[in-house]
Amino acid sequence: MSRNRFFVAVAVAMGVATGTALAARPEVVELNLTPSSAQLAACMPNARVDVTVRLTTDVRGFDVFHVHATGLPPKFTAFLLEQARAPFGAAEYIGDFTSDDNGRADNTFRLIGAEAFASTLVNGQRVRVDLNQVGAWFADPTGDDFCLGPDSPVTPFDGDNEAGVQAFNSANTTPLPPP
Repeated sequence: MSRNRFFVAVAVAMGVATGTALAARPEVVELNLTPSSAQLAACMPNARVDVTVRLTTDVRGFDVFHVHATGLPPKFTAFLLEQARAPFGAAEYIGDFTSDDNGRADNTFRLIGAEAFASTLVNGQRVRVDLNQVGAWFADPTGDDFCLGPDSPVTPFDGDNEAGVQAFNSANTTPLPPP
């Protein structure tokens, strides 16, 4: 093989490899969760909760769901939801994230996000319900007292069946993509 043909072959191979590598890059979805009520927003004026989801289920068998937050009190639970706001519909608990003394939180979950669903009964018929919204609750029932007072509702959104109110949700951002 001549030297020129060799370089052309290497260039073509590199182009094919680069094209394949680019095609294999996972899609990334970014969600900015906002406070679930005006009262919570006023109590946490510097709070920011960003979720980045790398859609890698087809390649790895799971998606990478990363939460980065600032300006938070401690201890939250995270859920995939049918609806971002109450009554929420079907919900799947995916894990916890906790802020440090400076109000910063980072946690990464491995889960199926873009194709998450629940199978449930509606009017006696089994139906699929997509879980493409995200919500975060105060993990402790007293976690929201600094804002809502000691008589705030206790909700079932934690492993011990006792949590505070929903603190943040994805109602104001693009939902996770449907399957």
